[in-house]
Amino acid sequence: MAQSLDDLRLDLRDGLSDDIAYLRAAYPKGDWRAHANFGDMAGFWLHVHDSLRHHGAQLDRLTRSFQTGPGQAGDFQRAFVPGINQFLSHLNGHHQIEDSAYFPKFRALDPRMEAGFGLLEADHALIHEQLLASVDTARAMVQALGSGGDPRQATDAYAAASARLLDLLMRHLADEEDLVIPAILRHGERSIL
Repeated sequence: MAQSLDDLRLDLRDGLSDDIAYLRAAYPKGDWRAHANFGDMAGFWLHVHDSLRHHGAQLDRLTRSFQTGPGQAGDFQRAFVPGINQFLSHLNGHHQIEDSAYFPKFRALDPRMEAGFGLLEADHALIHEQLLASVDTARAMVQALGSGGDPRQATDAYAAASARLLDLLMRHLADEEDLVIPAILRHGERSIL
């Protein structure tokens, strides 16, 4: 049974239904790398997603360690600021390239892909909203760290905003892979270049 439109929102769904990820059954994740059409593009796509997961987890560990440990505010700030800047820039750039270059090409392969890629673009909008909330709370945290006072409240606010962003991102990346990689395997990388 198809999911209702309300259930398809990134912050409410727990994966994509088979009618949206209609190629998933024919191309199971465990077989992707062995497929003849798995090439540089598919490998790079998964690499980028893995790097976003890894970098997001690093920031989360860094923040949680500061929240719970006796860490120095200056040391935390020196590691955190370049880390979050790199992560958010990478995430935003990746989504811009997908929306402007790749998703239109996937849609052109088969009209049935419209619904899935429409969802992914809607995901990007929701993720971007949460990215901005994370930036706002990160700025407030950095300001609190520099004030010499107690930064716990600002750090907790950032940690909550960041956790929401990472939750949304992890769901989105998994769903995107369920659409993108099987489409590459079915149609070949040349059809998307």
